This record gives sequence, structure tokens and C-alpha cells, in this order.
Amino acid sequence: MSSSISEFRARVSRLGAELYREMPWRNIQDAYGVLVSEVMLQQTQVSRVMDRWPDFMGRFPTADALAAASTSDVLAAWQGLGYNRRALNLKRACDLISAEYAGRLPETEAELRALPGIGPTTAAGVVAFAYDRPAVYVETNVRTVFINEFFPDAMKVPDAELIPLVRAWYYALLDYGAFLKSSLGREGDPARRSAAYARQSTFEGSHRQKRARLVRIVLDQPGIASDDAFLALSALEQADGRPAPAAVDFADMVDELAREGFFSCVDGALIP
Repeated sequence: MSSSISEFRARVSRLGAELYREMPWRNIQDAYGVLVSEVMLQQTQVSRVMDRWPDFMGRFPTADALAAASTSDVLAAWQGLGYNRRALNLKRACDLISAEYAGRLPETEAELRALPGIGPTTAAGVVAFAYDRPAVYVETNVRTVFINEFFPDAMKVPDAELIPLVRAWYYALLDYGAFLKSSLGREGDPARRSAAYARQSTFEGSHRQKRARLVRIVLDQPGIASDDAFLALSALEQADGRPAPAAVDFADMVDELAREGFFSCVDGALIP
């Protein structure tokens, strides 16, 4: 290892103070607000979440408010953040929080992880940041710091080797990791040497983009006929220089999104 624990602690404390980024969801006593930020930050740039979190919280200020909202309103408020399934899971989690926990987020990692769409990192983030209790919070910025400091030459570093080194340095680790990524560049990012690293697939022209466009079409025109939605999606794809989707692929996409709860298909009409 290139650093001792004591040296590492001192350096992270210093750099964390120097690099601290002010964010509206930091240092708040609102577990729901922390949960919303953690879900939004999954595979989405901080700068985009900085703009959207306050608006979302203003519209749905509590878990009960989100549970009471319609799925279409939640999806509409989520547009622009990508990965719409996160919004569905967040609403489903709040449905359970409202019904089974009187609107208050549970306080243990096990209970949090039992909710839809909440994995170990999100659960640990809520416990650490909202409830100020020790939790093993390991996400990409945290991995970046520990691999850079303690595993300078190793490849495929498993989280099992990182977890014993993780301490209550979460904000400092996040900011130090973001600084390392920026200063070292994408190719030099130590997180690429993590066993958990996976290159994100290109969004432009992907199946994910077509799904997102179809959801947007249905939200903009509730009750649109499936055939008209197909024509609208085809026009968007062709405007970008790509062929229209095959009819069978579009039908599969409609079935897929309907199964996942993004909208329903009733007598050929798509209803959010």
C-alpha cells in the first residue's frame, strides 16, 4: 500500500476541507431528501442533479407527497435526468414508506434495502448522511480515492478489500474522488481499475434513448394511439439521421414499458 492509514486520514481531512462542494442535500436533517439525492445521483452528473433536486423537492417535499402523486406527474418531473426506472422505483419505495412507515424512512440498512430500487450504496448513504450513523458507503468516487491511495498498481480491486478501509469520511472522499477524476482525466481515473467498474454504454441512438423518447411522447400526449406514437418516435429517429425502429421492435418496447409501469396500453391507446 502506498499510504498508511494515519497519513491517509490526515490527507483526506485536509483535501476534503479544501475541495468541499456545497450542495443543497448536504447537511440536512431530512432522510427523504437524502434518498432523493442518492437516487438522482445514480449515473447522473452532479451538475444536473444540482439543478433538478430543488425543483423535485419543491414539487414532492415528502415521501407522502411523492406517494400521493400520479406516476405520470413523477415521470414528468424526472424528465432530463435519464434512467426513468429510477423515478418509478423511487415512487414505489415512497408508496411503501407512506403505507408501512407512516411516511418516515426506516433507519436501518436492511429495511432500506428491502424497498424498491434501494441497493447497498443508497441505503448506506441514507444511514450515513441522514441519520449520522456509521455505514459502509462505497460508490465510484470513494473507490477512486481508496484505489488511488492504497492499490496504485493493482487491477480488478474487489470491494471486499476496500470496505475495511472505508471510514466516516464520506463528503471528503466524494470531493477528493471528483477532484482526482477531473485532474487525472478519464483514462487515468483509478476507478477504471476497480472490479466493479463498467463502462457506460453510449446513450445516443441506443434502446435506452428510444425508450426515453417514447415515454416523453406519451407524457406529452396522454392517450396517444400506439400507431401515432410509433410515427412520432420514427420521426424523431429519422430527424437524427437514424432509421425508424422496426414495427416489431416498437411493439416489444411498448410491452416492455407497460410491464414496467411507465404507462398502460388500453385499446391501442398509451395512457401514463
